[in-house]
Amino acid sequence: MRILVTRPREDGEAIAALLAGRGHQALLAPLLETRWLDGPAPDLSGVAAILATSANGVRALVRRTERRDIAVFAVGPQTAQEAKDAGFARVENAEGDAKALAEAVPRWLASGLLLHVCGEDGAGNLAEDLTARGYAVRREVLYAVEALPLAGEVAEALRDGALDGALFFSPRSARIFLEQAAGLPLKPVTAFCISPATAALLPPDVFAAIRIAAAPNQEALLALLGL
Repeated sequence: MRILVTRPREDGEAIAALLAGRGHQALLAPLLETRWLDGPAPDLSGVAAILATSANGVRALVRRTERRDIAVFAVGPQTAQEAKDAGFARVENAEGDAKALAEAVPRWLASGLLLHVCGEDGAGNLAEDLTARGYAVRREVLYAVEALPLAGEVAEALRDGALDGALFFSPRSARIFLEQAAGLPLKPVTAFCISPATAALLPPDVFAAIRIAAAPNQEALLALLGL
């Protein structure tokens, strides 16, 4: 299959390699770009664990501090692996989304201060859910994610009917793609979505089909392609 990969370039290149290993052809179309925010090292005094809802949160954190002795509670496999690769001694994996992470934290920690490392548009529901469970939660905004224009080669591939599928990893990327691909033929393309919330932004009559991962993580999404 010829697959459009809409992740930021760093992650997209790794996914393209996985696709190539299974005989698929990937076309990189990063719709989002990460911008690391400058600033001092986060105040980690009294922090019992770090909440990481994206691999970018971990990447941003390690740019600001050399501390690796605090536990990282990660939203899913990719984020957990990023924390392990960065050298954090204890990494827990919620195997899901922010809701799954909130439900998992009490299994790992009875009480204490939690630091959520996130982007500028990070949802506040995680902090609210954990506050309601009796935790103190502080958010540390360490990066921003900005939209990129759809590359000309992607528009050309869509016009030529040269794509069989497209991978969507977030509601925001799905929305950006739909806006920028307006007027282009999408009917030959199957949309593979990481979550129901992502799929909800894509009109079903525009695509050949819309398929949703069994769990909201990259591993489950790629499983739709047999990876």
